[in-house]
Amino acid sequence: MAVYAGPAEGPAAARKSVAALGAAFGLRRLDRNLCAEEDGISALEVRAGKGAGEYVPYTDRALSWHTDGYYNSADEQVRGVILHCVRSAPGGGGNALMDPEIAYIRLRDENPDYIAALMHPQAMTIPPNTMGGTEIRPARVGPVFSVDERGGALHMRYSARKVNVAWRDDGTTRAAVDFLNALLAADSRDILHWRLEPGQGYISNNVLHNRTAFGDTPEPDSGRLVYRARYYDRIEGTDARND
Repeated sequence: MAVYAGPAEGPAAARKSVAALGAAFGLRRLDRNLCAEEDGISALEVRAGKGAGEYVPYTDRALSWHTDGYYNSADEQVRGVILHCVRSAPGGGGNALMDPEIAYIRLRDENPDYIAALMHPQAMTIPPNTMGGTEIRPARVGPVFSVDERGGALHMRYSARKVNVAWRDDGTTRAAVDFLNALLAADSRDILHWRLEPGQGYISNNVLHNRTAFGDTPEPDSGRLVYRARYYDRIEGTDARND
């Protein structure tokens, strides 16, 4: 991943800049998720009421550790992500970020069996997403760690949420998850802390990250606004075969 800094732009110009940045790094196949706009880019801002406001990214609450798209199907895994700040909050809204490969190494060094448990095809289950009694997404079952068949790169799908995540009922799996949660909770040198300011962003191969709660402003069109673009592609030149 990399942190970048560019000029602070208005929403329309920033949206075009995000799309152009992604294309420049080979990120083209957008994950047009439920709350994305027509161009496939999501505007992360506080939204009241039903719909997007029911999901934590569209509130001012803290987001626990996760990789994006952990609830996607196996053939639509999110491999590249851009987060771009248009407007920052008066306070809070910072991120912590960690390379999934480092998490893998720490788990493997602690106990190689942890890796086998988290690569099990039934390691983590995300229950169905229902809205108004209608299922809009089925349950997703899959590993935490997998290897990308196209390039041999390590991929991670993970959420530290206490609800809406079911772990395989296995002692080694539970121990591995506990170790990973403790690793992410520690303030180690493996974790980068950064608060995005207008014009700044992250471009990454979907690294682990979280977000602190923030205080927003009540004035219309002036609250925290971050654009999120999620892709099925990895950044060009970052496959294991090219490292």
